[in-house]
Amino acid sequence: MGEWVEKRISEIALVTMGQSPTSDSYNENGDGLPFLQGNRTFGAKYPTFDTFTTAPNKIADANDVIMSVRAPVGDLNITPVKMCLGRGVCSLKPQNGNFQFLFYLMKCHVPIMLSRSNGTVYDSINRTDIEKTKVLVPANNSTQARIAEILSTYDDAIENNNRRIALLEKAARELYREWFVRMRFPGHEGVKIVNGLPDEWEVKRLGEFCHVTDGTHDTPKQTDMGVPLVTGKHIKNGFIDFDSAYLISEADHIAISRRSGLNFGDILLSNIGTVGSICVVDYDREFSVKNVIILKPKCVVKTAYLYYLMTSPAIQDILSVQTNGASQQFVGLTFMRRFKILVPSEPILDSFAKYITPILTEKQKLHKQAQNLARQRDLLLPRLMSGKMEV
Repeated sequence: MGEWVEKRISEIALVTMGQSPTSDSYNENGDGLPFLQGNRTFGAKYPTFDTFTTAPNKIADANDVIMSVRAPVGDLNITPVKMCLGRGVCSLKPQNGNFQFLFYLMKCHVPIMLSRSNGTVYDSINRTDIEKTKVLVPANNSTQARIAEILSTYDDAIENNNRRIALLEKAARELYREWFVRMRFPGHEGVKIVNGLPDEWEVKRLGEFCHVTDGTHDTPKQTDMGVPLVTGKHIKNGFIDFDSAYLISEADHIAISRRSGLNFGDILLSNIGTVGSICVVDYDREFSVKNVIILKPKCVVKTAYLYYLMTSPAIQDILSVQTNGASQQFVGLTFMRRFKILVPSEPILDSFAKYITPILTEKQKLHKQAQNLARQRDLLLPRLMSGKMEV
């Protein structure tokens, strides 16, 4: 095993703190440099940009490591292009050019920077806090590169799965729009229109189309072992983030299940706080829910249609309007039960499900694979970064 040495961040990287440009220089049409502000999650390893500025102040070069320094502190990324650093973001430029290793090194040491001996966690972190952080690094640059290569293999596989999920989702949404927005469903040319709707199509209240209930209203005590309690904030990008949910006792889970038991094909809709996040229940594990509405279709045929109906821009806009102006964003059971939706004929629902159900299944499979890869990477990360594992 090669030699490892202790250094401060300031000895291995140049730290640049962000500064926001004037707001009149912002645009979304690609003029100027891409621009990232703090207080947003970067998401994947390489960020995407939706804002640009023609008057950049602080600049990061391509392959610099970038980090959020305001809540949420410690989100890390690598910029694929030259960009403007806004307030709440900093960049770290590795002195030896090994940006991948620096990315994983920072990923491992962010908790150290945030925590102090008194146990407090900072809502922000300054340049001095970053630069004075001590890290252990291989003296040999080739060892650093090998560590980065190992960890990057996992991230590349995760990104590949995420891209495949995005393509599947795009195809499914396009099919929904073609059939139910543009009304070009199979056989539409010969379908009779009755009262403005295709024959055998109806407008129904959501409560007539499926059973509508919600999760527990109680707050069960957190336990060290047990069953995850999933809330609306744990529904992200169509999936459940079980790792961030806390555990409750088996007894509490059983009590909740009597009222809000979940079945395969149920749809969860966040209705408090962040409203409108949606996922399908197709997990091979037990869990309970709180702060969500549960839509319980009678069959997977209805699940396929209902999922893409509820995630459509039109429905999401209605949910957003329903919550506007409230101090606490909230959509209630009564509103959802009375909410009117377009219900296609049974043959069209069957045909749509034949296309969509395999897509939902494949998405879930790819997501599980990505989660397993992330767990394996996260187990390797501290071992590789401590020098305990030979590379």
